[in-house]
Amino acid sequence: MTQHILAATDLSAPSRHAVDRAYRLAAERGWQLSLAHAIAPAMFDELQAMLGGGAPSIAETVAAEARQRLLALNDDPQRTRGVVADCQVLSGPPLVAIARHADESAADLLVLGARGEGFLRQLMLGSTASRLLRKTRHPVLVVKQPPHEAYRRALVAIDFSPTARAALRQVRKLVPNASLVLLHAVELPFEGKMQYANVDAEIIRRYRQEAQQEALRKLRQFAAEEGLAEPATRLLALPGRAARLILEQEQEEDCDLIVVGKHGLNMIEELLLGSTTKHVLDESQGDVLVAD
Repeated sequence: MTQHILAATDLSAPSRHAVDRAYRLAAERGWQLSLAHAIAPAMFDELQAMLGGGAPSIAETVAAEARQRLLALNDDPQRTRGVVADCQVLSGPPLVAIARHADESAADLLVLGARGEGFLRQLMLGSTASRLLRKTRHPVLVVKQPPHEAYRRALVAIDFSPTARAALRQVRKLVPNASLVLLHAVELPFEGKMQYANVDAEIIRRYRQEAQQEALRKLRQFAAEEGLAEPATRLLALPGRAARLILEQEQEEDCDLIVVGKHGLNMIEELLLGSTTKHVLDESQGDVLVAD
């Protein structure tokens, strides 16, 4: 069954990276592509009232112009790579309209730009991104960089939860030719208390080392269960907080895509929509795929 990509755009120049990446992915995988732009008609009510009842509908005029601009994107062969996207202008509050359309069209991937104007300009700032991620059950690819080439190397955050497994499978389906780095953050819950109790530094070092070795063993087992073999897949079990390690290893491992789950094993993280996920979305250099 052919997969379906939905790319949301506010038609601004900064949001064009997401559209270009969506075209590239659709061409690479032979998937269907839809482009969507959302307009909230209520925003024109006051101006329409000022113009009087006999004036042409501002909302209809803006929607018609937006549709023409969407269709024009299909006319650039350098961008489209042979893909003809279905174009939709949606009515309603953008976040709600995009999430609803993703459900109605059974999108397998929702692609958004990290920068733009209007609602996309605010998307990555604070609670708005969290609201959108809560509204949709679909994987979301947040595009930050111009897509000059196919994704080469993906860093996948692994906490051994079902969501992490689903995230790994999602990225392998999306970019099967990319090399993978699986990263597990080894957080040592008693290390601080041991230091506070003046436990010998050598004992703490051995405790840390044993925890890393056990995490690496579990990571190897996880990779084997998913049909991944070393050395084609790099496995990292490192001590520290997940968000910091992900951002560090993005640079160390020269990754152009980060893959994280929306939910993990930590209940508090889930209540916050995953503070790790939000921090990575805010601070990463490259694109981020958020799996449900």
